[in-house]
Amino acid sequence: MLNVARLRVLRELHLRGTLAAVADALSYTPSAVSQQLSQLEKEAGVQLLEKVGRGVRLTDQAITLVGHTEAILARLELAESELAAAQPEVRGVLRVASFQSVVLELAPAALTLLAERHPLLQVEITQRDEVLGSSGLLAHEFDVVLGEEFPGGPHEIRSGIDREDLLRDPLLLAMPSHGPLADLPADVTQLADAPWALDPADLAMGAWSRDVCRSAGFEPDVRFDTPDPLLQAHLVRSGHAVALLPSLIADAHLHGTRLASLPGNPHRRLYTAARAGRSGHPSIRAFRSALAHAARG
Repeated sequence: MLNVARLRVLRELHLRGTLAAVADALSYTPSAVSQQLSQLEKEAGVQLLEKVGRGVRLTDQAITLVGHTEAILARLELAESELAAAQPEVRGVLRVASFQSVVLELAPAALTLLAERHPLLQVEITQRDEVLGSSGLLAHEFDVVLGEEFPGGPHEIRSGIDREDLLRDPLLLAMPSHGPLADLPADVTQLADAPWALDPADLAMGAWSRDVCRSAGFEPDVRFDTPDPLLQAHLVRSGHAVALLPSLIADAHLHGTRLASLPGNPHRRLYTAARAGRSGHPSIRAFRSALAHAARG
């Protein structure tokens, strides 16, 4: 019979690409990973790996086996969720990946509520951008990932992932209320010469922000390239830049600035994602409920 632990090693190799990355993820040595995969080949009776340069790649038979492994792991998580649901208390450790604005504005209230309702549940939050968080979800590093979707870029929902929308968060133009930039019109189409504070272009918010500027007819003069919305907000408050920021942080961090809506009143959509087999686990249901309560204010 095929060994589930060894099947997971094969799946990790499919996800991560190298034996070294699998070893690091599973706290094995590379030689131990190789041994596990060699033993799995004997159990399966087919070739699972072939050498490519200094590395290896999965054969077609191995890819087929990974698909079955996904189904097996999902079924095991479903069983664990049903057993946990039969317990009188929500307990254990819940691993969450989130980005900064949610950690700042929603997570504290959600954690307070969870501590009151479910004191035996321990929530661990790691700040990750969405791409790394989603990869970690698939690799079982996280149980829940907070994601964001921007206008014009709807996400494909991968098979085996359960997504639950959290809120629609308006996106705003933030401008200084004092200093030389205070006289700029609160109209993005007239800010071609303004200094901008934007997320890096390879992040979803950064790509969307640049698209907004290009749609207004100009390439933004990005003086401050940072993924930190609090730094962007501070640069606006102190009179050094204009920025595009989510309204989620407006009440706490954008006092002393001028806020204006954008053409079409765009918003980002915030959501939670969990593996489908684990989405019914009491800890995930409790976390989603507390987060939704926090979002409603």
